[in-house]
Amino acid sequence: MFAFLRRRTKPTVRAPLRSIEWDGHELTLTLDVGVAAEVALDIEGFHFTTVPIDRDGRARFAFTFSPAEQTTFDLLPRLGRDGAGLTGEAFHVVLGTAGLQPAVRDTRAQARGQHEVFARCVPFGADVAAHEVAIVVPVYNASALVGPCLDALLDHTRGRAQLIVIDDASTDVAIAPLLARYASLERVRVLRNATNRGFTATANRGIELAGLADVVLLNADTEVGPNWLTGLRRAAYAGDDIATATAVSDNAGAFSVPELEQANTLPACWRFDDCARALWQGAGLAYPQLPTGNGFCLYIRRSVINAIGVLDDAAFAQGYGEENDFCQRAAQRGLRHVVAGNVLVRHARSQSFGEERRLALGLAGMAVLRERWPHYEAEVGATLYSFERRVLDWRVRRIYANARIDNAARPRLLWVGADAPAWADAEVWNLRANGAENELVFAGEVVAANTWQANDPETSYRALWDWLQIHAIECLIVRERKQSAAEILCGLLDIPIVQIGPMSAGSARAALRDAESALRSFPESRA
Repeated sequence: MFAFLRRRTKPTVRAPLRSIEWDGHELTLTLDVGVAAEVALDIEGFHFTTVPIDRDGRARFAFTFSPAEQTTFDLLPRLGRDGAGLTGEAFHVVLGTAGLQPAVRDTRAQARGQHEVFARCVPFGADVAAHEVAIVVPVYNASALVGPCLDALLDHTRGRAQLIVIDDASTDVAIAPLLARYASLERVRVLRNATNRGFTATANRGIELAGLADVVLLNADTEVGPNWLTGLRRAAYAGDDIATATAVSDNAGAFSVPELEQANTLPACWRFDDCARALWQGAGLAYPQLPTGNGFCLYIRRSVINAIGVLDDAAFAQGYGEENDFCQRAAQRGLRHVVAGNVLVRHARSQSFGEERRLALGLAGMAVLRERWPHYEAEVGATLYSFERRVLDWRVRRIYANARIDNAARPRLLWVGADAPAWADAEVWNLRANGAENELVFAGEVVAANTWQANDPETSYRALWDWLQIHAIECLIVRERKQSAAEILCGLLDIPIVQIGPMSAGSARAALRDAESALRSFPESRA
């Protein structure tokens, strides 16, 4: 009885669309031939990608994994980005199941328990925290941006790190007294070139001074946010064949999100730190791959430097091409370069040289790259719009579009066992035992679960290892240190462990205040 209420029908097709097919992993649209050149696709109400229509009038969208947090999601094809809808309404698909279904109002509720999270996690047991990192910041003028860049580094850098700041004989008289404020800090070195040597030679000086440490090349017109170095470390060590990991930015060419090669506007209702944390929690760990990294914020493994040498400062004296050449040399040895989509770094761009000279240097650098690496541009074109990258940009669009003053991302803290503190200024996630189940719980809902097996505990440890990364846990809070499995795994993943007193403070900020200085890589205050 009332079976007609449950009957599923296909969505209404609008011209020039003729038919839709979903085989569980690929959406195929057939249109009238010659009417349009491309079709766009929205997922859950946000633009995902645009693809060309072939000579037979077909446009195909293949799905390697679910872009959303569940196996089900709504699609709406359009005649070009932001164009007219090609169906009367969005329709519902299930990854792995053929056929179309009408859209539902709350796909997340319908799909509760069907979470499908694609993530390239650090291999189980790898000691990411053991890798010391030297952050190399070449400086040339732009004093108004250098101070905020260094202050953000001091505030947000955690783990084993040293900072090497090199003034490349700046002509800006404000640079010397500005850098003097940082010279006495622990694990910070402030140096000056006697004459201007150019960006690349200055960066090489920092790489050599770093000793055996991995290196992050960071432009002085950038601003980092929470978890930035932890995110880059994990991306760089997510595979043995990864050479470099590059952050994403509001303004860094091919590494700009959500719109490539554009200066993207951040949500006005959020601070930059809020935006960075939102991507840390929501951008995912797919790590799109490109044939190059970008020196505005580039993590380089020391083993790669040892294998192929430093940057070519003869061919690329002022920069603009030196990291591309370096990455191509690494690629010759079978190494890869990934995008750490969950690490957002703000970038002012062109502040040292200006836009006109930057463009000129870019053209000169590209001429050298074309001569040395004739297939480089084709490789960029083949990978720039990969499925992983489309998912990353789509997630950032969704995050920014949903930004409100009252929903800024809060730090995610993990508590093991009963009596988890209730703090309004943080998300306190709870790892608890429920019979034979280990459950990860937030806001009263089980986010993930694993069955404990006494004869095979490693299975549960591996599950927790992945949960810590996938769900972007920032800190483990404990009443007392026990060398528990959670503590050991957090230690390996560069997640700080903070002991709080028996009388919990009324907020996470207050409870963690005493530990904050010790957590920082550079704990001393600026003068």
